[in-house]
Amino acid sequence: MNRKTTRIAVATFVAAAGLALGLGQMPTRAGDAPKTITKQPAKAIQTTDISLDQAHAILAAATAKAAEINTKMDIAVVDAGGNLKAFARMDGAWIGSIDISIKKAKTARFFDMPTGEIGKLSQPGGPLWNIEVSNGGLITFPGGVPIKGADGTIIGAIGVSGSTVENDHTVAAAGAAAVK
Repeated sequence: MNRKTTRIAVATFVAAAGLALGLGQMPTRAGDAPKTITKQPAKAIQTTDISLDQAHAILAAATAKAAEINTKMDIAVVDAGGNLKAFARMDGAWIGSIDISIKKAKTARFFDMPTGEIGKLSQPGGPLWNIEVSNGGLITFPGGVPIKGADGTIIGAIGVSGSTVENDHTVAAAGAAAVK
């Protein structure tokens, strides 16, 4: 770096540090008069989350659908942040499917789409190839579905495991449909 470049870099750093400290002024280029940054109150973001009552209704609808199609399922419901909200393991459901159902629910929420759709994108050579190893492990085959509130906002997700992926998806979709 030459002296002029060093001065500009230092001025930029000092200006950024001043903004971080709330000093409110920033030069636009070396030698220019500083511009005053108007501080405005931070705007809160509005989030909607799944309620425990909704999570229980989802579990009830999903277990009813699983019984109707004669399968035993592990069913996980996560909130808007991808945290486990409710879980049911039907009598006789596979122990190994517990983790899979939770990961399906998280995957559906992390990407706001059914896990089967993510699976299509994660095939060898696809744009999401190898995504399964991210986020502490994802599941990209059917059985995870986002849950939308009455206004269409995604408020959580359901993940189901214990049968064929087609049955897993059917049960997950029945659970997600329980929220109106």
